[in-house]
Amino acid sequence: MDDIEVARKAIQGDEEAFVALMQLHKEALLRTALAFLKNEHDALEALQETTYRAFKKIHALKEPAYAKTWLIRIMINYCQDQLKKDKRYARNGQAADSSVSDDLAQLELQEALNTLSPTEQQLIYMKYFQDVKIKDIAAIEKIPEGTVKSRLHKTLRTLRRHFEGKGEIDHV
Repeated sequence: MDDIEVARKAIQGDEEAFVALMQLHKEALLRTALAFLKNEHDALEALQETTYRAFKKIHALKEPAYAKTWLIRIMINYCQDQLKKDKRYARNGQAADSSVSDDLAQLELQEALNTLSPTEQQLIYMKYFQDVKIKDIAAIEKIPEGTVKSRLHKTLRTLRRHFEGKGEIDHV
């Protein structure tokens, strides 16, 4: 049985198909949660909450082919809600969570991502951390593919300027 058929059966109320659907996309959902929450415990909790929310609303999924993007959207929304609620970052800009890597490059990347708006961060996470295709991002966001491409280009240009300002890129 292929992914679309599993999703179709889950939408029709087949609980075993729903469990199979969650298993199919578990890794992508966990990667999304880790990218946002930076903590394995919080990511597992996010997966549980996403599973619960998806189970309650599976009947609302209109197109079985977009089950993965629908699940990722639920996960992203949950993670963003948690970040707002928990105020995971201290006022001085340092990560409040002690599990964040001490690796300088990781910290610099996180600092750069923190300069972006939540929408821009979400776009970067989906495209580069989750390998979500531009057409799927467009479907998730309900915007044209060209808009996704232009926003991605603008966001990458912003990140480039951030690193150039730090002296990370040396133009000889």
